[in-house]
Amino acid sequence: MPSKSSTRLAALTVAAVCSTMSGVVLTTPAHADTVRIHDIQGTTRISPLAGQKVTDVAGVVTGVRTYGSSRGFWIQDPNPDDNPATSEGVFVFTSSTPKVAVGDSVTVTGTVSEYVPGGASSGNQSVTEITKPTVTVLSSGNAVPAPVVIDAKSVPAEYAPAGDTAANGSINGLALDPAQYALDYYESLEGMSVQVADARVVTATDPYSELWVTVKPHEHADHRGGTVYGSYESQNTGRLQIQSLGSTADFPAANVGDTLTGTTTGPLDYNQFGGYTLVAGELGALKSGGLQRETTHKQARGELAVATYNVENLDPSDTTFAAHASAIVNNLQSPDIVSLEEIQDNNGAKDDGTVDADQTVTKLIDAIVAAGGPQYEWRSINPVNDQDGGEPGGNIRQVFLFNPERVSFTDRAGGDSTTAVGVTKAHGKAQLTVSPGRIDPGSDAWKSSRKPLVGEFVFRGRTVFVIANHLNSKGGDQSLHAQYQPPTRSSETQRHLQATEVNAFVKDILDTQKNADVIALGDMNDFEFSDTAGILEGDGELWSAIKSLPKSERYTYDYQGNSQVLDQILVSPSIRRGCDLDYDSVHINSEFHDQISDHDPQVLRFRP
Repeated sequence: MPSKSSTRLAALTVAAVCSTMSGVVLTTPAHADTVRIHDIQGTTRISPLAGQKVTDVAGVVTGVRTYGSSRGFWIQDPNPDDNPATSEGVFVFTSSTPKVAVGDSVTVTGTVSEYVPGGASSGNQSVTEITKPTVTVLSSGNAVPAPVVIDAKSVPAEYAPAGDTAANGSINGLALDPAQYALDYYESLEGMSVQVADARVVTATDPYSELWVTVKPHEHADHRGGTVYGSYESQNTGRLQIQSLGSTADFPAANVGDTLTGTTTGPLDYNQFGGYTLVAGELGALKSGGLQRETTHKQARGELAVATYNVENLDPSDTTFAAHASAIVNNLQSPDIVSLEEIQDNNGAKDDGTVDADQTVTKLIDAIVAAGGPQYEWRSINPVNDQDGGEPGGNIRQVFLFNPERVSFTDRAGGDSTTAVGVTKAHGKAQLTVSPGRIDPGSDAWKSSRKPLVGEFVFRGRTVFVIANHLNSKGGDQSLHAQYQPPTRSSETQRHLQATEVNAFVKDILDTQKNADVIALGDMNDFEFSDTAGILEGDGELWSAIKSLPKSERYTYDYQGNSQVLDQILVSPSIRRGCDLDYDSVHINSEFHDQISDHDPQVLRFRP
């Protein structure tokens, strides 16, 4: 697929000679009369012949990849053994465009290698390959082995075995049990021709011409066609990534809830951007599920509507301002307060010391007015240049928009990028020392990460404290399909420190005024069931209001076939106890291939 990002393609497969498992000793060639593909694949994730040269390995070509740095082809033995744990297919890495065609009967001489997509530090599983091949075509036009049908009955309900504690939690050396674990089942088919039929799309087509389907349509299904990720223990085993061996121009532009009707067939690959992937030589026809973008209802006169919306690296050069404005005005119904995440500085990713974002925010506010919305006012604090993470040079930050006809902002001078906001008592009530302000910006918890923005608002005479957050991202975490089970979530360490600081600040407010209305919202980069959420909630100082929704409706983001929560609005006891709390995750982005952000906005309505 020539139009794919070169960065993504280069990461899929680099020269396999540089990515073989270390410490492998070469031995004398293994001969074809004793070595077949299932012997190479073996009964674990690592080939028993890794590092060895094999001679005249026979198979029929089932797929050819002619693009990117992962050029090569798959072969499959048409005469399988009787062991369900041993795959009958293998990828032959050629590095240049292969000179074979589907249906060719070939023999391959080369070296067995284990390639780890993303590198060993990623923790990903490896792909068994034959590298540095010499290929002999024996005949052409042969029948391709019938694909293995992957469906709800064939994929086990358990996702992965527990890793071997003696191997730091790796599952690489464990004997495959394809009848018990989904990851073992998929591994037992690595390199083989597989097929799914009438598969529902659970992650929309992305810019790299990839989508996700499920072969288990009833597995944790939501009412819009997705598959909800509701806990670390309830993995969605039916998820499978789909790519194509054809042109990107022919790849379907699918939304969640659409269906690939008929059959989708091709070799089963593994990559760092999704794990097990059906690389289709034959794609099913796309049938629309008719998914529409949601619209929330308008807040009542006495209700305060507070929203959070990650606008994904918005800067003045972007073409999405009108679309974002329409979403805020029409889909979100012009909330009274909007916490925006990922507002970039005035020249975006140009790293020249610019930190002001007034042009970015003004352009959005003007677009909102043009869309028929209110003339929002805004408050924010510039970060120190290149100190808050995100895209280099972009200086992302949180920004408050508020409708001055409905709510007022209490300005209290002194807040800047390095001054910590505090809490004092005045006339028996809590107030901020500066407004807007940032929570403890000098703390190591916020190193190379966004500092929370705190503001004091007044609605119908009632003070509401709002904390806008964008916590540390999940970058660096091991994937769900990693060789280490359970996978390590290293990014949690900093996020937990950040959550502790936010909770402590909320506690300061509540210790000063027990019945204070406090909202902590934003892109928390973690699930509502996570330890991060638990730390934010503390001993009842906050409560994640998305938990007021049915479990099948709790999602704000769609990643690798999992509809999940990253964005949250947490409220203090006075708001939760009011019994008039109304929460809505407004699905306008995450399920669609033509999204303007990868996050869905969230709206909370309540009566202070």
